[in-house]
Amino acid sequence: MRLHGIGAVSAIVLALALSACGKERQLDQTGPRPTLPERQETLLPPMKIARPAGWGNAVPSVPSGFAITPLATGLDVPRQMLVLPNGDVLVSEGLGGGAPKLRPKDVIAGYIKSLGKSGSKGGNRVTLLRDADGDGRAELRSVLIDGLDAPYGLALVGSDLYVANQGALLRFPYRAGQMKIDAPGEEVSKLPAKPNHHWTKALTASADGTKLYVGIGSNSNVGERGMAVEEDRAVIWEIDRASGAHRVYASGIRNPTALAINPATQSLWSVVNERDELGAQLVPDYLTSVRPGAFYGWPYSYWGNHVDPRVHPQRPEMVRKAIAPDYALGSHVAALGLGFMTGGGFGGEYSDGAFIGEHGSWNRRDLAGYKVVWVPFTNGRPAGKPVDFVTGFIDAEGKARGRPVGVTFDPRRKALLVADDLSNTVWRIVPSTGPGAR
Repeated sequence: MRLHGIGAVSAIVLALALSACGKERQLDQTGPRPTLPERQETLLPPMKIARPAGWGNAVPSVPSGFAITPLATGLDVPRQMLVLPNGDVLVSEGLGGGAPKLRPKDVIAGYIKSLGKSGSKGGNRVTLLRDADGDGRAELRSVLIDGLDAPYGLALVGSDLYVANQGALLRFPYRAGQMKIDAPGEEVSKLPAKPNHHWTKALTASADGTKLYVGIGSNSNVGERGMAVEEDRAVIWEIDRASGAHRVYASGIRNPTALAINPATQSLWSVVNERDELGAQLVPDYLTSVRPGAFYGWPYSYWGNHVDPRVHPQRPEMVRKAIAPDYALGSHVAALGLGFMTGGGFGGEYSDGAFIGEHGSWNRRDLAGYKVVWVPFTNGRPAGKPVDFVTGFIDAEGKARGRPVGVTFDPRRKALLVADDLSNTVWRIVPSTGPGAR
């Protein structure tokens, strides 16, 4: 097969990469002190992605004592979700991007990644799902807002609904129970968008509702496009909700793909996708509290002061400034979802902590991620290893039935919701016995 934009030599290298065999050495790369091996730089990094297979009659696996059903199917690249006060569920559907591929390996990596996608272009909308009788299936569905541009993050403060397009933060008037918003969105702030290597714009509101936080990913893997295009990238903005004025809240945070307020401390947390092409076991994606004014290293260093020699010119003063994240999730798991438990959660061992949606790897031969994990917390901090909670996204042949993205907890119905952007499904997990069971 001839690949557009890839020369004969690159095609041969691609074939060699795809046929590479052998297991990767497994390291303990979760928790506050992950094992970080030596860098493994190669002409072409190890690449593999799980090709789509579909669920058929299967469903994801959940622990004993829980049941899973599709709340809704047939969506168009569902990404993040928001549970409204009346129980309605909003789902952002979109797919953005558009950064040029400057190197042969960029073209090859882009092709590899494309093999793991559903082929959908994304709905460019926010859809409302209503499960009025609580049976676990949305009997009503409506396009709440249409004509958007790769929407991702969602937030509600009072009667203001906020949607983070890839290029702007918009505000819409919202009334409880309405199924469609016809009013045009008011632009609160433009967001950096061109080029857009990392297009997703995560969003959450501060605990008091006065501020909005937006995650803005880098415009490259590790600055290879030049730092001029990285202005206002790899940062989290704090936006004043009343005026739209913004400031950089944290920087050097390569791709903050989901933001959430920890209910125990009222502090901001994020899951972050780290850099590629340093080997299968570097660099761990992570979960961290976001400290105001903090610098997290990108692109000059990773996990604190581990220098990335690919970056020129080197900036030793920035490396000294970098702080290490709180909690490693493993290399290349591609964490895209973060949802804290509220209202006591499921109770028991699932009463205090966060669920994390891991979309799945491409920059390694042994697949990583492709699941939802539970990270227990104590006194507002992670307290233990991640526990697999929703699995089965990879079938026996190594193909992907689905890929989890956003996760959110509905405290009214004691339900965990998981957006699956490969099968275009929102999954609902509830206890199968006791309170909340259906």
